[in-house]
Amino acid sequence: MSQTPGETTERTTTAPPDAERLRRWRMVLGADSADSTGRALTGQDAAMDSALNALYGGVGGKKPNGRGTGGRSAGLGASAPSVARWLGDIRTYFPSSVVQVMQRDAIDRLGLATLLLEPEMLEAVEPDVHLVGTLLSLNKAMPETTKETARAVVRKVVEDLEARLESRTRTTLTGALDRSARISRPRHRDIDWDRTIRANLKNYLALPAPDSATTAETTGTATTGATGATGTVVPERLIGYGRSSRSAKKDIVLCVDQSGSMAASVVHASVFGAVLASMRALSTRLVVFDTAVVDLTDQLDDPVDVLFGTQLGGGTDINRALAYCQSRITRPADTVVVLISDLYEGGIRDEMLKRVAAMKASGVQFVTLLALSDEGAPAYDHEHAAALGALGAPAFACTPDLFPDVMAAAIEKRPLPIPDKEHQP
Repeated sequence: MSQTPGETTERTTTAPPDAERLRRWRMVLGADSADSTGRALTGQDAAMDSALNALYGGVGGKKPNGRGTGGRSAGLGASAPSVARWLGDIRTYFPSSVVQVMQRDAIDRLGLATLLLEPEMLEAVEPDVHLVGTLLSLNKAMPETTKETARAVVRKVVEDLEARLESRTRTTLTGALDRSARISRPRHRDIDWDRTIRANLKNYLALPAPDSATTAETTGTATTGATGATGTVVPERLIGYGRSSRSAKKDIVLCVDQSGSMAASVVHASVFGAVLASMRALSTRLVVFDTAVVDLTDQLDDPVDVLFGTQLGGGTDINRALAYCQSRITRPADTVVVLISDLYEGGIRDEMLKRVAAMKASGVQFVTLLALSDEGAPAYDHEHAAALGALGAPAFACTPDLFPDVMAAAIEKRPLPIPDKEHQP
């Protein structure tokens, strides 16, 4: 029976519970457990076990480069065709989320990154953020015959991320920009009457009901019974719309660490940078750094170009990157600087902290993200994170889903929505 990639066949079995339990343990423990479980695998179970064993099983084998591992190793071999077949197998037997984990393990455990320089390999893989990070690290070594295929893989991941993140980012930040633009002493034509009335309901003033005889004499109409009480709202505080302007309301500077450990954050930051740059109310700058600083702002119309303009790996000089960003700030009170880094500083620590303090003193909203990814708790320099926290710039990890809320709070100069705040440095 045919089966599409990523699907699993619904299994019906009449085996007794103990036999089914042994089958499951055999699948979990791998081929080396066959003697202890006494359970042989057949059909799809055997095919799935073979795919798993190629990556995780075997003893005393060799890596694709021919060197012995001295322990457990795998049996994918060194040729691209054999690896491509294996990639096809795992996409047949396992769901996409599992395929991505197995691909990542194959690259890390078996040193298969160089095989991704071959177009046929790239066409066989399941695109995800981690694969994009690997491709970016190989960018300089990538032959011309592979680059177009690599760009297609990266573009698919970027488009998926944009579809997931763009709408909510726009909605959240547009609301924040509108609120931050409201003025408290508006001209008459700029008054937001709906919000003004609601803000002043506490100032409601009841007026005495008109005398019925006076009303009848004035209007010629007699009234019977009590008349409804009337009143008015005294608008002590006027709320107005910010007047539209062709100039940007806020300046955003994304300062992104492109060291190897920050690969997923670089991918997400590039996508968010492109989204922010497309909003007319924002002026967005994207700066990436290791020991050098590169301004990729002019490429923000295409996040794929941004990603291929990065170079993952190398050292880290946060101080130099912040010095560059600081030199580009012209409206401190309307600027948000977002530093995305694990804070392992290779530059001058004290100078870095002085720059952050100076920017905050000038009115800049400074945000420090230890990671911008879904990868869980990141490794980071706790001492530097604590020092930034003492300056009023708490450092915390942020998921892509939380990022719009963090930016909205920074734009409105509200407290940042820090997750698990009690566990932050």
